[in-house]
Amino acid sequence: MEKEAKKEGFRKYLEASGVLDALTKVLVALYEQNDKPSSALEFVQQKLGGPSLSEYEKLQAELSDLQIKYNELIKENQERCRELEELKHTQVEASANKELDVGNTHDEELNTDVVKC
Repeated sequence: MEKEAKKEGFRKYLEASGVLDALTKVLVALYEQNDKPSSALEFVQQKLGGPSLSEYEKLQAELSDLQIKYNELIKENQERCRELEELKHTQVEASANKELDVGNTHDEELNTDVVKC
């Protein structure tokens, strides 16, 4: 009994969501075809708005190409970030060395002034 109630609940769900109506229309359209398509499944998919098998394969190939390009761009971005970090590190070191040089020069000037006095 519970199984029948479950089936009935599912049927009502499909009906309320419009699935039964959509499937019925597609199956009627297939039935009314004078020249039946070689692939009934592809006909149903196309009528429901899905891609044909050739469109699907084309999309899969495009996805594969885009995934490769994406991976290459990620790798290139990581390399650029590494280069940027190296440049920042070099700049910080150069700046620190310059400050030390300026400080040493200033100290030498003070020492010279002391000697002159």
